[in-house]
Amino acid sequence: MANVVNKTIFSSRVFSVNLVTYQENHRVMTHVDPVQQGRYYKFNVVIKQPQVGGVFTCEKYIINLFNRVYLFRPDLYEHSVTKIQSGKRVLLSIAVNI
Repeated sequence: MANVVNKTIFSSRVFSVNLVTYQENHRVMTHVDPVQQGRYYKFNVVIKQPQVGGVFTCEKYIINLFNRVYLFRPDLYEHSVTKIQSGKRVLLSIAVNI
């Protein structure tokens, strides 16, 4: 599986902002993100979509705009990304644990 480049822009105990790049051949298996306490939200904006593959799916979205802007609860709902067959996927990910 290809490497993921995760550049932290800001990080605190409650709030984080990351620029994440998924390379060709990478995929994210179906999973739930565990948290010790509170509610966990992610707001992801896909800056660059791969040419083929790299499709994000989630059991339940709070917001899904044009399959490019997502707000969801990764602590409650399974989510995944299909294998990137061509190109790379770059996203701005904002996470809040309240």
